[in-house]
Amino acid sequence: MAAEMPFELPLVEMRKKIDELYMFGQEKGIDFTDEISKLEERYTKLEEEIYSSISAPQKIHLARHQQRPTSLELIELIFTDFVELHGDRLFGDDLAIVGGIATLNGVPVTVLGQQRGKDTKDNIARFFGSAHPEGFRKALRLMKQAEKFKRPIITFIDTKGAYPGNAAEERGQSEAIARNLREMSILGVPVVCVIIGEGGSGGALGMAVGNRVLMLEHAIYSVISPNGAASILWKDATRADQAAEAMKITAQDLLNFEVIEDIIPEPKGGAHRDYELTAQHIKEFLCKHLKELSVMDDNELKEDRYLKFRKLGQYTFEPVASSEKVNPQVMENE
Repeated sequence: MAAEMPFELPLVEMRKKIDELYMFGQEKGIDFTDEISKLEERYTKLEEEIYSSISAPQKIHLARHQQRPTSLELIELIFTDFVELHGDRLFGDDLAIVGGIATLNGVPVTVLGQQRGKDTKDNIARFFGSAHPEGFRKALRLMKQAEKFKRPIITFIDTKGAYPGNAAEERGQSEAIARNLREMSILGVPVVCVIIGEGGSGGALGMAVGNRVLMLEHAIYSVISPNGAASILWKDATRADQAAEAMKITAQDLLNFEVIEDIIPEPKGGAHRDYELTAQHIKEFLCKHLKELSVMDDNELKEDRYLKFRKLGQYTFEPVASSEKVNPQVMENE
């Protein structure tokens, strides 16, 4: 198995035993068909157990996997006639955000994505997928262009967060993100956002104000990284796994909270196992949601987007443990 994760090691060991038994049988001329069949059944059962109960900390590793497909790789597989456009017309071209025009099943669309690198050199050039202000302004320029020509907008989210350096702050990082939030909320065309890896903080939200927000099965979406949350809450970054469980950052949690509208299934073992199947699943969900949104006019799309984000924020009441009984009359008087 290529690029296996720590929780996949039992599968690796069992597969190794199956292969060794097969090779030994071939070498010695012994028929181990029944034994191999039983091991294959155990392997399938173990595989189902492992992949059906992946924890939040394990999903973090999958979302950040170096071989996980990037925005550009998915764009190439999902769309046709993609033409990349560059620059924000103010400062420069940020390689952490890519975008342009393409067609999806014959329909012209504008597609944008946060692009991390595939190796060290590429990561440095693309700032590990963390955009500067000019990246967010490039994205907004292309979104306004899409609105002008009535093209649906599709965004791919994959970033640990906006770039935190001095240069980014000097050029107006927070203003650029805030402007994107405002302008995306009032776009008069369908906007579908897909979190394909890690959706972190304002850097993710700056491209995720859509009518529909979808997530790949093992992607994560959070206001802060679990490592950062653990450092703040407990002054101990090693408790990141505990923070990940508490923060409810998985697609399954966020669907329950109605933060997202759909979960896109991944190949068994993660998106890095099969790029083409992952792209096929994303394409199916994009077409489904764009078809639903296509019947809405400009005002209905804006209202739909407004209502989606207005209802975010669920809470529950926990009873306070106390040995004293509360007097309802006293509470009414208060």
